[in-house]
Amino acid sequence: MSFSKTTPTYGAVIYFMVVFALGTYFTFASVQGDYGLFRRIQISAEAEELGHKRDKLKDEVALMRNKTRRLSDDFLDLDLLDEQARDVLGLVRMDEVVIR
Repeated sequence: MSFSKTTPTYGAVIYFMVVFALGTYFTFASVQGDYGLFRRIQISAEAEELGHKRDKLKDEVALMRNKTRRLSDDFLDLDLLDEQARDVLGLVRMDEVVIR
């Protein structure tokens, strides 16, 4: 018995080409696609940035609540009232000099 060398059939070549093409496609999609690694890294960075913005806004809200409480009827801070009157209404005292 002797074996003769023959070229691979076209079916086998086409099969391996299809398998290679699908493997390449799925590898590309797992890295670059909508649910790939790069998108996941981008979403993580956006989430971290939005977390910092949220923390900043929480600080601003706390500051506004503090000022609102200090200007309420129950607790009146005269220094803050004077500051707000000067800033919003443009009021000055009689003994002050205004420089523009």
